[in-house]
Amino acid sequence: MTTKPALEQIGATIAANDVVLFMKGTPEVPQCGFSAAVTKILSQLGVSFTPVNVLEDDALRQSIKDYSNWPTIPQLYVKGELVGGCDIVREMHKNSELRPLLQGKGVALSG
Repeated sequence: MTTKPALEQIGATIAANDVVLFMKGTPEVPQCGFSAAVTKILSQLGVSFTPVNVLEDDALRQSIKDYSNWPTIPQLYVKGELVGGCDIVREMHKNSELRPLLQGKGVALSG
């Protein structure tokens, strides 16, 4: 169930961090293949990001879907904007569109 505190937490997290990945699990131990795939792509690009494990809080897990009007997890946010889920991130990386998007928004890359 979506809750106001969860929505506020989501908004605050997105506002406070340049790159946020709402995911299942953690970057070290992803709990789904889609979260693992996005984590791997971000790591390959050398992107520092803030992971949010939606499995730790049922309200957060549902609220992020309502916040973004996006039905799936993971969800990648860059500078406050939803980039998309695993399929979009994977496609952008494959087509060499993700790196320029991140650089264009001023995100430092070390990879």
